[in-house]
Amino acid sequence: MTNPVSSGAATSTPISQVLGNTAGATNSVKAADMGKDDFLKLLVAQLKYQDPSNPADSTQFLAQTAQFTQLEKLDALAKSNEALVTAQLSLGASNLIGKSITYTGLDGNNATGVVTSATLGSDPMVKIGDTEVALSKVKEVHK
Repeated sequence: MTNPVSSGAATSTPISQVLGNTAGATNSVKAADMGKDDFLKLLVAQLKYQDPSNPADSTQFLAQTAQFTQLEKLDALAKSNEALVTAQLSLGASNLIGKSITYTGLDGNNATGVVTSATLGSDPMVKIGDTEVALSKVKEVHK
């Protein structure tokens, strides 16, 4: 049995149904929370529920696919850039070992000491005696 196609206005399917949202109106879909899978679901739903007598423009479909690919590449680039910055900060912290630095202490005053070790990662720290200092608090490096 086939479904007749009416010449009237096309019916629309709510996004919550397309995305599989069973909680109804209590769950809101935020644009920032949408990912690759959600984009593909919306694209497939757009093709699935389009009006057969007035199909989607193929150039529009290709443009959306290109935007999706561009978004994936930008996301990969951002992650790669984040890893590069982390590595650079870690290298900077490790290069301070054995050097005298001036840094802003917990009390807000400048303090000076020799770096004995460094903790590597996304927020590198240098150790001066028993005090751990964030790399962002280092003001000056001495010979």
